[in-house]
Amino acid sequence: MSHTSLFQRHLDMKKGQSRNSLKTFSSSGHSGVRQNYDDLVNDKLLIDCGEDQDCVLGGVVALGKFDALHIGHRELAMHASKAGTPFLLSFVGMAEVLGWTYRPPIVAQCDRKRVLSSWAPYCRNVVPLEYQVEFSKVRSLSPRQFVERLSKDLRIKGVVAGENYRFGYKASGDAAELVKLCEEFGLSAFIVRSVMDTAKRSHNGVAATINSSDKGQVSSSRVRHALAIGDMEYVSELLGRKHRLVLMVNQNCLHERKRIVLPNSCMLNMPPVEGLYENCDLVNGGYIGPCRVIINSDTIVIEMKDENSLSPNPIQEVRQLGIEFG
Repeated sequence: MSHTSLFQRHLDMKKGQSRNSLKTFSSSGHSGVRQNYDDLVNDKLLIDCGEDQDCVLGGVVALGKFDALHIGHRELAMHASKAGTPFLLSFVGMAEVLGWTYRPPIVAQCDRKRVLSSWAPYCRNVVPLEYQVEFSKVRSLSPRQFVERLSKDLRIKGVVAGENYRFGYKASGDAAELVKLCEEFGLSAFIVRSVMDTAKRSHNGVAATINSSDKGQVSSSRVRHALAIGDMEYVSELLGRKHRLVLMVNQNCLHERKRIVLPNSCMLNMPPVEGLYENCDLVNGGYIGPCRVIINSDTIVIEMKDENSLSPNPIQEVRQLGIEFG
């Protein structure tokens, strides 16, 4: 074997050792057990960031569940943008881990980038970037361990969170502890006051009690409640935009001259309560036209107000339709 071949073999062996058996260190600096490379990759915090996990490197991240992407969430992104590109860390998979009953998302997954793009005017003309953290990977971490991972694994320089933010195992950490731990790890921490629901809507003269932690702040629970009673003006106030229901077009769709009928199984996010909605708009990436929408237990009926707004066969042209409720 040539000298070159021996040298290459040595490099390959070293590479294999470094990939398959990595020594880990505790926060005190003492070496621990060796960790298999595959386990290390599986332990990465960010789902959609790759092995290097450098997507938020040196940035300030907003922390939260960000289900509704409402005006309170937008406020967090706005504060994060003051330090550069705003990042959102969204925790996903909580319902499965905690055994919660499934609820459709308020914003369809395929529609989140559009919503975040609409926040650019509030974020110094920069579109916030969102990365997902699998909740099962952080559930058992203490508050200190969680902040340590943000600092050492993601190498961020700071965080933004709401004043009611809870984190760590069994939500044992609060905003005050977040500030303290960030100082310990050399991170900046910005705690943002909750955006309050100034509309203070009541129905039949009674203000709704959303949940035990509700203090009148804008929240995803408040948005869900507004959708459940069909108050779309209220929903728009909470979201800072019209609610868009995204529909996946399939072979079960029925298209008539000025009417489209789809089964409820086409819905990719939470609809308003069953009923008739007059002031709606149909979109498919671009604007199609005004419509009225009837939602019942089995179907969604879209009736165009202008029969010429539909192309001869719009169902064949798109895979998704969106209904925006006025």
